[in-house]
Amino acid sequence: MRVALISDIHGNEVALRAVLEEIESDGIEQIACLGDVATLGPRPGRVLDLIESLDCPCIMGNHDEFLLDEQLLHEYSDIPLVVDAVKWCSQQIEDRHRDFLRSFKSTHEIDLGDGSSLLLFHGSPESHMQDLLSTTPDDELDRHLAGRHATVLAGGHTHIQMLRQHKGMLLVNPGSVGMPFKEFVRGRAPTILPYAEYAVVDAEGGRVRIDLRRVNLNKAVLQDAVRGWDMAIGQDLYRQYA
Repeated sequence: MRVALISDIHGNEVALRAVLEEIESDGIEQIACLGDVATLGPRPGRVLDLIESLDCPCIMGNHDEFLLDEQLLHEYSDIPLVVDAVKWCSQQIEDRHRDFLRSFKSTHEIDLGDGSSLLLFHGSPESHMQDLLSTTPDDELDRHLAGRHATVLAGGHTHIQMLRQHKGMLLVNPGSVGMPFKEFVRGRAPTILPYAEYAVVDAEGGRVRIDLRRVNLNKAVLQDAVRGWDMAIGQDLYRQYA
């Protein structure tokens, strides 16, 4: 079984289509989405439609829930660039998109066969706002895993690709499809990299392999996607794509 992991798309239709094209060309039929689908990007509705058409497991990210509960957004961030962009995206989507978002799960487990399993979440199994990093101490990581075990544990949220072995389990972050960060920012302004990230879990005969992938994107096409988007975050993305 091969499962493509996509996460943190953030309304970037250009990046999502590039990743889906590579997944299809590689013959990978199973996809799992780890959340943060629509906000902070110029095409939230189109991206939600694309994800829904995949008919794949979808995990609730913090930004997905912001579109359902505005109060949660204000508890998470008071940065005007972020708050304004989320509110704008909320105004662009339809009730059917919110119905789709409500179907997202906090966690989901996939049987990889031969006794192997893949556990999906966004930040951690206990919270979609939790950061799990390569530098997270073992005892802290144990607390955030909340007693959950699987051959492969997969989450996003940090926008940083990662593969880490923890007590025999593989912890993977596929990175961000739509907004990959140069480094972990913890609330600081990020540097956005001009490619799309995802990962592939390949399981066969009890053996598991993780492949972290990057897809190069055309900067001019990325700029065109945000050109004329009258939001502070759009102007920032335009500069970063230059």
